[in-house]
Amino acid sequence: MQRNRLFGGVVLAALMLVGFTSVASAQAPLPVPNAFLAGVPQELGNPGGSAPGSNDFSCKPTAEHPNPVVLVHGTGGNRQTNWATYAPLLANEGYCVFALTYGNFPEQPWPLSAIGGMQEIPSSAAQLSNFVDQVLDATGATSVDLIGHSQGTIINGYYAKFLGGADKVDNIVSVASLWKGTLGNEQASVGRSLRELGVSEAAQAGFPICKACLNMGAGSEFIENLRAGGVYAPGVHYTNITTRHDELVLPYTNGLEPGPNATNIVVQDGCEQDISDHLAIAASLRAATFALNALDPAHQRPVPCNSVLPVVG
Repeated sequence: MQRNRLFGGVVLAALMLVGFTSVASAQAPLPVPNAFLAGVPQELGNPGGSAPGSNDFSCKPTAEHPNPVVLVHGTGGNRQTNWATYAPLLANEGYCVFALTYGNFPEQPWPLSAIGGMQEIPSSAAQLSNFVDQVLDATGATSVDLIGHSQGTIINGYYAKFLGGADKVDNIVSVASLWKGTLGNEQASVGRSLRELGVSEAAQAGFPICKACLNMGAGSEFIENLRAGGVYAPGVHYTNITTRHDELVLPYTNGLEPGPNATNIVVQDGCEQDISDHLAIAASLRAATFALNALDPAHQRPVPCNSVLPVVG
C-alpha cells in the first residue's frame, strides 16, 4: 500500500510538472530577432508560412489591446520574410497579429510565388481590404491598426483613403514610408529578395516585371492621385518612422508628411548610432518601440537607442 501511495505520488508530481511546464511554455515569450533577414530562413524552412506570433485566427483581442494589428509588407517581401521582428514582438505584447502576402504571383512555383508586392498597388490594396474584413470577422473587433513597411505604407494609405479603410482603421504606422514616391530603385530590392531565396540571376530574367515599382516613382500617376487633396484620411492617426540612411526612399524626407493627424519620426533624432537603412529599419527595436507607442499612446515606454547597422552596404 505504501509503495502504491509512493508510486501514485510520483505520478501526480510528474503530471503536475508536465502541466506546469505546458503552461509555462505557452506563456513563454517568442524570440524577437533584431535582424531583418531573420525572416528569410523562416521562409526557407517553412515555405508559404507565417511569421511566429501571427495569423492565429482564433485569437481574440483583449480589453488592453482591442484592435488586431495587420502587418503589410514591402516590395519583394511577404507575410513571413518581412515580419520576423514585428510579429513576435507584438504577440508578446498581447496583440492579435495578422499579416498577408499581397501582389504576388501564386501561379508561379515557390520561391517565385513568395515574392510579394509586385502587382499594381490599387489591386494589392483591394487584397488588403478583403484581408482586413476577414480579420474583423474572425476576431469580432470593430477596427484594426495597420503597420506597413515600404510599399506597404502607401498600400495602407490608398486603402484608407479610397477603399473605405478609414471606417475600419484607427492607426496607420508607416516604417520607411514614401508619401511623395521615391527616386530610388525598388526593382533592385526585388532582385535582392529573389537572390536571398535562391533564385539565380538567369532565372530572374523570366520573372514578371514589378508593376508596383512603376507606381512608386516620384511624380507617377499613382502618387499624384494619392497626394491630391492630401494623403491622409480623416479619423485615422498616422505615424511615419523614417531613416536618414534610406537608400531606396530618396530623399528620405519623402516619407515625412505633415498633418494634424500625423506624427513624423526620424530614428536618428537623438540616436545617431542607429544607422538603419531601408531594410534594417524594419527590425530596429528603436523603430519598433516608436510603433508600439503609436499603437498604445496611453502607455508610453522608453525608446531604446541601440547600434543598428544597415543591411545593404
